[in-house]
Amino acid sequence: MAQFTRRRLLHLAASAVVWPMLATFHSLAAPWRRKVKITDIRVMALQGGRTYNLVKVETDAGVYGIGEAYGSPGVGVKEGILDLKNWLVGKDPLDIEALYTHMGRGTPNLSGTRTEGSAHQSIRAVSGVEMALWDLVGKLLDVPVVTLLGGKYRDKVRMYCHESPKNMLDKASCRDWAQRVKQHPSGWTAFKFGFGHTTPEADKARDLSNRMLTSQELRNVAKGFENCREAIGPEADILVHCHWEYNLPTAIQIAKAIEPMNPFCLEDPLSVDYSESWLRLVNSTRVPILMGENLDRRERFKDFIVNQACDIVQLDVRNTGGLLESKKIADLAHTFNLPMTAHNTGSLVCVMATAQWAASVRDFIAAESVLGKGDWMDNIVVREGPLYKDGYYTLPDKPGLGIDLNREVVEAHLASGEKWWG
Repeated sequence: MAQFTRRRLLHLAASAVVWPMLATFHSLAAPWRRKVKITDIRVMALQGGRTYNLVKVETDAGVYGIGEAYGSPGVGVKEGILDLKNWLVGKDPLDIEALYTHMGRGTPNLSGTRTEGSAHQSIRAVSGVEMALWDLVGKLLDVPVVTLLGGKYRDKVRMYCHESPKNMLDKASCRDWAQRVKQHPSGWTAFKFGFGHTTPEADKARDLSNRMLTSQELRNVAKGFENCREAIGPEADILVHCHWEYNLPTAIQIAKAIEPMNPFCLEDPLSVDYSESWLRLVNSTRVPILMGENLDRRERFKDFIVNQACDIVQLDVRNTGGLLESKKIADLAHTFNLPMTAHNTGSLVCVMATAQWAASVRDFIAAESVLGKGDWMDNIVVREGPLYKDGYYTLPDKPGLGIDLNREVVEAHLASGEKWWG
């Protein structure tokens, strides 16, 4: 053993992690680390076009971890995190899976735990804390989180953006869009956007209450995406964006309308939870059907995956329960030969956490981003070089999630009434 350095053994401890995660690095790291205890949980909210709830887990070792919980909508999320503080203080941060499983058990405001069928804001609170724990443990063991999740399949993660034409029905507008995105410094190669609707005044068949598209709207969908494909060319990927707003016949019609454009996917056309309608939709079209951003935990993904009721599984690490639960969902999808993508409307903190998870997933395709516009949101974390290059985010070679907040930028964009870490 003499030839092994302390750092080398800690790396071995981290890289040896397999399910049920953490057991091996506990034993290998034990000789060199004293028992670390959680001492505090802090939250602060940033305000831009959305709200961003950042989470900080502090320890008696002076090492801390940073994560992000859902912010928009974020009703009750910050309160849920702070309500977990007394339960978490004094516990070992390396017990991530056990902490996640029993999160909040026995606290006055809850019977059971926050991870057993809990309300959405509760699991979102847990997800933010869990993400910060991984950053903390990576710092304690001096390795990136991707190593703790089993190792990386890739050094960089493909991203997609929301850049879209101002008017899909106007070919000149589509050409302007294509020229703009091809010249964008982020080098985007994949784009997600939806389509407009008619009004009852202009389209007598339009009913604002039902989940149907009129004949005119379906013609507009087909023409609009045809214009986009013609303008951008065959190489770029276009994701067709929905928000769970249609019924089965309309979803089938949308898929038929966009199929000639060869889309990357049709995203979330049906209501969120599993039903056999999803299976009927998948079997009715050659367009890949993607879903999952609003689901939490393995239990809610299970029926989609086992029944092959989607072609691509998408999750948001702020919704699922965190990085470990997301890894388990990806492993289940892998068993049924389904690839993964990531929803992410979060800040750069969430981008960095999502990328660590995505790099550990074999059949990962792309992650969403609302960043890359060159404004303050690209700079809340200290970094070097461009945020994205050629449409990819490159993982930092730093312990944990690699996050070092830019205090000046963060403080300038705190939500009303917020202070630096509360």
